[in-house]
Amino acid sequence: MSSPSSAHWLSLVGSIWLQTANGPNSDFPVYSSQLKELKSISQVQLSFLAFASDAGKLLGWVSGVAARYVPLRLVAFVGAAFGLVGYGGQYLFLDSAGLQFWHIFLLTALAGNGICWINTVCYLLCINNFGSRGRVAVSLATSYLGLSAKVYASLAGMIMPGSTKAKTYLLLNAVVPMIVTVAVAPSLRLSDLTSETMSTTDAAFLAMFVITLATGACAVVGSRGLVSLIVLLAIPMLIPVALRIRESLNKIWEEKHANRIHQLCSDEVVIEVMDIETKEEELIVEEVGGLQLLKKPDFWLYYFSYMFSGTLGLVFLNNLGQIAESRGLAQTSTLVSLSSSFGFFGRLLPSFLDYSAKSGHSISRTASMALLMAPMAGAFFLLLNPGNPFLYASTAIIGTCTGAIASVAVSATGELFGAKSFGVNHNILVSNIPVGSLCFGYLAAFLYQREAGARGSAACSGASCYRATFTIWGATCVVGTLLCVALYVRSRSFAGRLQAGLQWLRRSANFVLRR
Repeated sequence: MSSPSSAHWLSLVGSIWLQTANGPNSDFPVYSSQLKELKSISQVQLSFLAFASDAGKLLGWVSGVAARYVPLRLVAFVGAAFGLVGYGGQYLFLDSAGLQFWHIFLLTALAGNGICWINTVCYLLCINNFGSRGRVAVSLATSYLGLSAKVYASLAGMIMPGSTKAKTYLLLNAVVPMIVTVAVAPSLRLSDLTSETMSTTDAAFLAMFVITLATGACAVVGSRGLVSLIVLLAIPMLIPVALRIRESLNKIWEEKHANRIHQLCSDEVVIEVMDIETKEEELIVEEVGGLQLLKKPDFWLYYFSYMFSGTLGLVFLNNLGQIAESRGLAQTSTLVSLSSSFGFFGRLLPSFLDYSAKSGHSISRTASMALLMAPMAGAFFLLLNPGNPFLYASTAIIGTCTGAIASVAVSATGELFGAKSFGVNHNILVSNIPVGSLCFGYLAAFLYQREAGARGSAACSGASCYRATFTIWGATCVVGTLLCVALYVRSRSFAGRLQAGLQWLRRSANFVLRR
């Protein structure tokens, strides 16, 4: 049975480090209020800046096309370079009067597009390098994206005294992804599967889960755990190193016993190989690519169900700074770190379920998404309560579900439309994020401004600032849940009919051959 070798695990470690650094937009809520004051922009304009980072995903499909023709490490460098220019330009000219709102918007959109390039690299490495375990690898790697906000907040806490909050985060957002990309570039390559035993693969995944859970627990502790967090991020390197040592020892053993094996095989042995029909029924997925997706009803159910759930959760997280400020919370970074930590565990959950499930018994991705949307809808309605404990609880729930949906969706795209054009297909799907970010973000800003205007003030305070917004978002998430249930029913019905048809054709063929 073909399984990953040390080279594959090295690519997974590289993907993990890239994902950890590839969430610079997740720290926007921490410095958004200060940016609003420095550049004298309105709440509506601030919502457009939150949208700008997502707007880069409208051209994310370009990274999928590029990945077909150029090495993946070059694709990763392009993404990191976009972030370096986008956030670096804002850092250099933030204090300048010449840096206007539309400049910041375009630079943020460029950096947001760079995130798509790095994500594409990570997804393709995990899917292609781990075969049947690709879903586990994808969820495991993308779980670390949930730690980005925590990592950036911890790093900013170390260097904050020498600069303003906004400039500190912009500097980190610009340089950290490029530094990590340079460090992991040698590992970013596709490799052929080897004949390593599956038991070794499972043991390596189990070790990775233990390390990942320890990393997440460390992230929940607080910023004082930064050193421990960095150490835990480095520990996964031990897995490919150990496998490399094992491969070297096996090679030495094989060379040493080559003559002995040759002697044992000197006698002619005839082995009759029988063609045994497999009983395992594999689900054949129709390969759909590019603009063909737009003709599929399942795509639009998928598109809007994601927009009304995962994207809605991202909009909530982008507005956390203003939501916390309206409720009188002084430490916005605490709330952002909470959402980041629970988002991490949410992204990890699908990977653990896939690892634990027996072959052929893993739950459908569309069913998983529907199950995750329901508690998210409840969390939005829970936010109608003005108490801070409800704010923290809802943030944890929404962070968990949003992270899990984002992780599940990566595999769901391949499950629904095939893996051949995955790089393009998934980037077309995530174009719903900027569309939803614009619509839901503008709605929240408009209702916030209206509430503030009714009080004769530029800023709004109190639970009523977002009451109407949370009600609309909760109802929208309910609709998204229903759409995802419909998608699940359609995909399962089609799969059932397809399997029945294949079985009928096989029985018919066997009958004809016997005759």
